[in-house]
Amino acid sequence: MNRRSRFAVFVIAVAASVALPAQQRVAYDGVTLNDEGLPQYSTFSICAIDPATGQSGAAVTTRVPFVGRAVPHVRAGVGAVCTQASTVVEYGPRGLDMLEKGIEPKDALEQLLANDAMRETRQVGIIDMKGRTAAHTGKQNGNWAGSKQGVNYTTQANIMVGPEVLDAVAASMDATAGTGMPLAERMILALEAGYAKGGDRRWGNLQSAAIKIADPNNPGRGNDHIALAIEVGENADPVAEMKRIYLTTGRRLGYRSFSRIEGPDVIELKRMLNALGYWRPSLAPFPEQPPTDFNVFDDEAIAAVDKFRTDKNMNYQGDPPGLVDARFIDALRTAYFQRKKGGSDF
Repeated sequence: MNRRSRFAVFVIAVAASVALPAQQRVAYDGVTLNDEGLPQYSTFSICAIDPATGQSGAAVTTRVPFVGRAVPHVRAGVGAVCTQASTVVEYGPRGLDMLEKGIEPKDALEQLLANDAMRETRQVGIIDMKGRTAAHTGKQNGNWAGSKQGVNYTTQANIMVGPEVLDAVAASMDATAGTGMPLAERMILALEAGYAKGGDRRWGNLQSAAIKIADPNNPGRGNDHIALAIEVGENADPVAEMKRIYLTTGRRLGYRSFSRIEGPDVIELKRMLNALGYWRPSLAPFPEQPPTDFNVFDDEAIAAVDKFRTDKNMNYQGDPPGLVDARFIDALRTAYFQRKKGGSDF
């Protein structure tokens, strides 16, 4: 082997020796791993229950991707656990197993951490269906770190901008208690309140959020009783995106803005539909100065839109009545201007 070849082998070997530890410290999904190979989820989270519905929930957000894969754990009729900081994922199901056996959260937490040599790097929150809570924040958690408990919830955080984050989370949970608001919505709003205070102080990192709700009265998928599971694996504003997904998929008030539709574009719509024989075909010619009610998107106009969509094979499952979308507008304009070019009276 010549000198150049030996040098090339040497460079490759050195590069490999340097690159290998870096690969070990970061998982494929971008999450940092510690020397034990455990994911580092420094974050803030909520474990909560709703006695009125029997639901239990865990919600979390952080400046680390894919937080929902490790931190939040729920079980119908049992409770919720969040395991974070130097995260032992198994603490989630193991904690729930103990709660299911009737062990109180404080005792369950003590058993989880009893033989853990790295307990001072852990953070865990637990709640059972009686509303009893327990939380552990290890002394080696990054500042600011701590927890706060209230009626039927516990919230915990580390590497925060300050205690004001959990203060905001707790204040939101307290304010919505007893209102009848769904547990998922309460928890998302609470995360939103903490996020608005700055949340996780690692501003440059990737961000994620997740929520899980267990409900003994909802079989979920495959009888797992998980009524809701949303994970925003990475997003510039993950809590807002989680809220959008929750509101939109549930068609809850707030997922869209709407009002009575009226204006000159409605007159334009009716003019075209009239010319094509879909709206008041007996009206000819279309008035140059239309009456005031012509600018309202009323039931008659909706019926005309739906008839046009049917004739053009544009009806799709999930379309609302009177849908005027980009596809409809393109088809309507094409038909209208073809009719106009042909010299028909419109």
